[in-house]
Amino acid sequence: MTRTAAIIGAGVIGAGWAARFLLNGWNVRIFDPEPAARDRVAAVLDAARLALPGLGDVALPPEGDLSFPGLISETVRGADWVQESVPERIELKQKIYQALQSSMEEGAILASSTSGFTPTELQAGSPRAGQIIVAHPFNPVYLLPLVEVVGSDRNDPKVLDRATEVLTSIGMAPLRVRSEVPAHIADRLLEAVWREALWLVKDGVATTAEIDDAIRMGFGLRWAQMGLFETYRIAGGDGGMAHFLHQFGPALKWPWTKLMDVPEMDDDLVDRIATQSDAQSGTLSIRELEAQRDRNLVGLIRALGPNAWGAGAVQQQADARNLATSGVPERFEDIDPTRPVRTIRRAVPLDWIDYNGHMTEARYLHVFGDATDRMMILIGCDRDYVAAGQSFFTVETHIRHIDEVRAGAPLTVLTRVLEGEGKKMHLWHELYSDDRLLATAEHMLLHVDLQTRKSVEMPPVLSNRLATLVGGHADHPRPDGLARAVGDKPS
Repeated sequence: MTRTAAIIGAGVIGAGWAARFLLNGWNVRIFDPEPAARDRVAAVLDAARLALPGLGDVALPPEGDLSFPGLISETVRGADWVQESVPERIELKQKIYQALQSSMEEGAILASSTSGFTPTELQAGSPRAGQIIVAHPFNPVYLLPLVEVVGSDRNDPKVLDRATEVLTSIGMAPLRVRSEVPAHIADRLLEAVWREALWLVKDGVATTAEIDDAIRMGFGLRWAQMGLFETYRIAGGDGGMAHFLHQFGPALKWPWTKLMDVPEMDDDLVDRIATQSDAQSGTLSIRELEAQRDRNLVGLIRALGPNAWGAGAVQQQADARNLATSGVPERFEDIDPTRPVRTIRRAVPLDWIDYNGHMTEARYLHVFGDATDRMMILIGCDRDYVAAGQSFFTVETHIRHIDEVRAGAPLTVLTRVLEGEGKKMHLWHELYSDDRLLATAEHMLLHVDLQTRKSVEMPPVLSNRLATLVGGHADHPRPDGLARAVGDKPS
């Protein structure tokens, strides 16, 4: 049964929440009386549809339904999750909660995107305080996985557990904040860096561009994959964190920081920061900057994926959940042997696009290689099998490029087994975007011993499964463009 999320306030954060829920299969209702709200949501959804589906290696669930009810009561009635993202004014939030809670289900979660207020402050005056929690995300909500989940002593722990489960199910990484503190965890850290940066500009030590370069060319890259403490643990060498603290801890007492002071934001400082910032990236519009940001984030997160590290590990877990709804079989027993096997169901990532604006030719081979890997896993040649000393080597590949495809487009590979006995596996792949054939690939593989690096006979479990698929696929017409006749020996 499709669940429903109600989004109250469709600014940048609210629209991002809408995209995150919608593209993960939830129905989404949005309430925002501002006339520009629909256009803003449409723009964010366009960006999200381009970036989020290609972030992982498995297709997202079918997109939910989007609606804009005219009344706040219609928006929240029957919703499983209500996400409030209105301006940061406590009186406004508390007033809106009264209207929300008079119409929403008692068992639903009412989450605030607030970056500063505590749950206790939000809950004041509410007859159902235990329903209200903080779920503070980071922009862009549809790509960045972190969401800080905060409750008070008026929240049943089961409510926070349920919130964590929901947020995890839509590909996010919930961080349960142990205590109520203003600005939670991440923004407190960010505020410290922000204050020092403002002083560096005010004192003429650095420009906005120089400060940004110090972050993005140095410690920002380290933080993106290891955070703060793990980075410094490495800096301690073999002695680890204890050595680092003993060696560099005294520096914390040096009187260089202005952390507790805030520079006065007078007209001169505001003008200086604005002028430097505009010179830094003012040639690009906000939309162009957002598009570049999304391309960068997709590339970073995907780069972390193969090693299941940091945000990449979160995406790997999301892929594993989405595999169940993708139509790609997880076990051999799930296959209908009379039909071509769906071995890939995913979207084109932003980092697969070339200078012509479409998927580069090398990625066609990438997709077909992944399809072959999926078939190997299905017949029993999985990680454990390879670790035990045997696998398949591809000895011949023929690809026909038929049509182009752009970022965000859906991809499906259907695979037939033409031969599978002795030492040989002969596969035929067809790559589609919806009903449009993009390319075909023919792969010839040999079963090998990884120690001798020579071809050997397959064990019965593999050959029997391949024989089942060969028999089931034999009634299909001969593939158009087949380069090697069935029965030919690999050269």
